Amino acid sequence: MAEPLKAMYDGLFLEQFAALVKTAWRPFDEERFASHVRDGGWEQLELKARARKIAEALGAALPQDYGEALAVLYLIDEKCKGLPYIFFPDFVEVFGMEPQHWELSLAALERFTERSTAEFAIRAFILSDPDRMVKQMLVWADHPNEHVRRLASEGIRPRLPWAQALPQFKRDPSPIVPILEKLKRDESLYVRKSVANNLNDIAKDHPELVAALAKAWSGEDARTDWIVRHGCRTLIKQSVPEIMALFGYAKHETAEEAGRPLVAAAALEVAPGTVAIGSEVSLHYRVQLREGEPAKLRIEYGIAFVKSGGKTSLKRFLLSDREYAGGASASSVRVHRFADLTTRKHYGGLHRVTLWVNGREVAAAELMVTEAEPI
Repeated sequence: MAEPLKAMYDGLFLEQFAALVKTAWRPFDEERFASHVRDGGWEQLELKARARKIAEALGAALPQDYGEALAVLYLIDEKCKGLPYIFFPDFVEVFGMEPQHWELSLAALERFTERSTAEFAIRAFILSDPDRMVKQMLVWADHPNEHVRRLASEGIRPRLPWAQALPQFKRDPSPIVPILEKLKRDESLYVRKSVANNLNDIAKDHPELVAALAKAWSGEDARTDWIVRHGCRTLIKQSVPEIMALFGYAKHETAEEAGRPLVAAAALEVAPGTVAIGSEVSLHYRVQLREGEPAKLRIEYGIAFVKSGGKTSLKRFLLSDREYAGGASASSVRVHRFADLTTRKHYGGLHRVTLWVNGREVAAAELMVTEAEPI
């Protein structure tokens, strides 16, 4: 099993980093720094908590004047690149939030994000003064460095994973839109992915806004089209009709077409019919499209997972997403493993397994999941 990310902060890393700081500032007390980092339940801390602990230990061991401390870090930051060094921006968040430090702090975050990422640290500044930071993000959206441009979008995502939420922008994401407008044709895929993820965040609270942007942006540019498609992924999963139409998915029959359904036939079988947690099942499915014109189909299977209290929660998984000729059949077998994940714990009980085409259930089967036998 792969080591958790937090393990990158091992004794060797801390020793080498402390030695590097010492080369920039001779009074740096390496032993004091290491002791401060490792005290107070270090082994139990997760990745971000460890980064915060290192930032705090730096603050205790560097010059107490904030500007002087930043000057020391500026002497070594070129050698400190990648995810492990998120404690550089974290240092800014911990020690640079005072109003008199903001100019220094924003300049430091702009610099440090080029080496690692300031997407987490910047959010404290956004929460403190959202209007000022929206203006700053608009400036960064024009920056020549792709990492800084990405920060303009990633840092202000309403629902950035691992980060503080931004309730104001969950309620009203309209100030974010001009930032995304600036970045929607960005030459960097790294930046475009962030723009798409930002749109997807917004879609969870304001689907109508993202639907409107998707319509307005579609067809402008190949790069923008990619963003629109990726940014609408939640709306596609939810089968929002106007989004499905925008991306060319065939409609199901209307009342006037009740005798000519999009799906002529569909079947779903689950084998075996009973499975223990930790084991797997095979899902055999078949979908036949109506005769006539070709149609774009998004075929998914769904499982209504039993939760700890006995209720169920439906999760859908993609099987196929492409155009089929009129009258064509799509059939295959998909294996689904009922192994516990960090994001999902399984419970015994009767699970309903379903087959979906363009957001409509077309077939179903039942599966009994049992608790794993003790070893």
